Amino acid sequence: MGLFDGLKAVLGLRAEADATRDADPDDLFGMSTAYVTMEADLGYEPTGDAALCFSAVDSTDFEDAVTDVEAILEAGEVETGTRARFVQDDHGYDWVVLEDDNVEDLVTSIHFAADTLVESGFGSRLLAALFAFEKTETPVYWVYSFRRGAYYPFAPTGSHERDSSAEFKLESVLDGELDLETNKEYWYPMWPDSPGQHPWE
Repeated sequence: MGLFDGLKAVLGLRAEADATRDADPDDLFGMSTAYVTMEADLGYEPTGDAALCFSAVDSTDFEDAVTDVEAILEAGEVETGTRARFVQDDHGYDWVVLEDDNVEDLVTSIHFAADTLVESGFGSRLLAALFAFEKTETPVYWVYSFRRGAYYPFAPTGSHERDSSAEFKLESVLDGELDLETNKEYWYPMWPDSPGQHPWE
């Protein structure tokens, strides 16, 4: 199964069929406190990067919704300094990539973007939100699956390899602080195109 098929199955159609509830962008605010625990208890520092992954649809209404997201984030940059850019990966998925050293600003910006799509009737197009951390230059991510309404850790260590022990440690420490995905079948690895890059690069 390739990345495209995996994302479609685990974060998309299969996750939608197995969804426990409608995803709520307000869940993202859990990261506003979790990042403090990540740094204080585990030594992982936020990299200042976060991203929202969604699947576009060919419609004028959807294009208008994305334009609204762009306008909101552009206005937010003036207020908070959060930089936003829109990219598409090699598999056809769209990403809103955000950069800001203030994690709470990142969370707020991702929430605004996701909530705008939900309010416009396109919540089903949202796949995941990612927040990046690192320790001794080793990256880890908290991935929020909109279809499952839950977070899970992802710790890539190289080309299609992951550090399961680090992921289980993250799960044990953040359990109760974040709404975590209990079914590890849905801890889908979002591999970057090249080792050392972020999944959206």
